[in-house]
Amino acid sequence: MALWLALAAGAACAEVALIGVIGDKAAVLALDGGDPKTVKVGQTWNGIAVLSVEKDRATVEIDGRKRVLQIGQHYRGAAPAADGRGSVTLAADGRGHFFTEAMVNGVPMRLLVDTGASVVVLSAAEAERAGIEWKKGRRAGLQTASGRTSGYVVKLDTLKVGAIELNSIDAVVLEEGPGTVGLLGMSFLNRVEMKRDGETMTLIRRF
Repeated sequence: MALWLALAAGAACAEVALIGVIGDKAAVLALDGGDPKTVKVGQTWNGIAVLSVEKDRATVEIDGRKRVLQIGQHYRGAAPAADGRGSVTLAADGRGHFFTEAMVNGVPMRLLVDTGASVVVLSAAEAERAGIEWKKGRRAGLQTASGRTSGYVVKLDTLKVGAIELNSIDAVVLEEGPGTVGLLGMSFLNRVEMKRDGETMTLIRRF
């Protein structure tokens, strides 16, 4: 599996894939579906700088922005929609799930698109990283796929996915779980158009 990242370069969008890693020394990248290229930590290739490599991910810098590419996740950014609205295109992973690297209150966070979740869901650890005083929220009992649990209803100042940035998003912080991956629920998704085309899903800001 590869992690795909589409980046605007003028009118065009390039696709960058993390094919694999070599220890903590290098990342194996592909650009626009081309042949894989091994890029060592500290090197730059076609404008892509490899900053660090871990066992299942690499941190790169493209157009001056850092991005964590994780093997097994697919992600493709999109240029603004023709009418000027922000948009982002995601690609499914091997199990058909859609993940995105989002910014919650300006803090990078990996979220799973979940239309079955009525609101955005974060773990307590994720919420604290984003500076959310979640224990001041309204306590609520919740039914999750793993059974009953409790959480706190909060409001996110900002939630950005690709070129889409929304303010004042309802969310729930779970005292336990959902693990290291939060859920991008309907409190965000209701404010975007969702277009599924095979293994890709495009989100377009409604207004």
